[in-house]
Amino acid sequence: MITDSFDNRTPAIINPRIGENAVPVDACIVTFSHEIERFVAAHYPCERVASIWFATGETPIYRFEHKGHVFAFYRTYVGAPACVATVEDSLAGIRTKNYVFFGGAGCLNREIAHGRVMVPTAAYRDEGTSYHYAPAADYIAVKNAPFVAGFMRANGLPCVEGKTWTTDSFYRETRGHFEKRRAEGCISVEMECAALQAMCDFRGLELYMFLTSGDLLDAPEWDARRKENDATGTQHDAGHFDIALELAAAVAGRS
Repeated sequence: MITDSFDNRTPAIINPRIGENAVPVDACIVTFSHEIERFVAAHYPCERVASIWFATGETPIYRFEHKGHVFAFYRTYVGAPACVATVEDSLAGIRTKNYVFFGGAGCLNREIAHGRVMVPTAAYRDEGTSYHYAPAADYIAVKNAPFVAGFMRANGLPCVEGKTWTTDSFYRETRGHFEKRRAEGCISVEMECAALQAMCDFRGLELYMFLTSGDLLDAPEWDARRKENDATGTQHDAGHFDIALELAAAVAGRS
């Protein structure tokens, strides 16, 4: 069974490659948005320092400086397995312990406005990847959530803290599952948080994550809550990269 998948008694057959000449950075900022990737490349003095390769092609890793700190940046894939793999593969090209992730999420509470920042405090493990990195449990704690929420409050950025539901299958978010997760205190649903936290705990990395409140499940019918081609308040909103960048600077100052 998937819940029996955590094996810390025998060695892995393949391990991530740690680059001897990896570029040291204070933190790595990771987006899911191709729009944000284009925005960063156009507005920051980015230097391509490494690449992650999949059968689907190349994922460039960029380096740039901000407020006296050095950051890496790249666009990852949606979904736990590939998203986790990009972090592990990035270790061949960059050297850091700090990863700042931001992206969109479905909203499970109609009281949370579209575009509001949500800080996940724990993630329900309704995916498979996390069970290979941590012992079986329903939830995994997102340990740096207090720091992320504190950063938001200190900078006057409204946010909501709560549990998130990490699923592998967004077309199977049934009404029954929604009701269970909402009753347990979940305010969002996404596809990566639980796996990222489990992997970071296993590898000795630090995850700092916030989500953008997007489509609404807490309604008689699913509500996209956005107009076509309007990025305002979505994970493609460049303002959310600005938040991630300042959070990365705060993380760098913490290290």
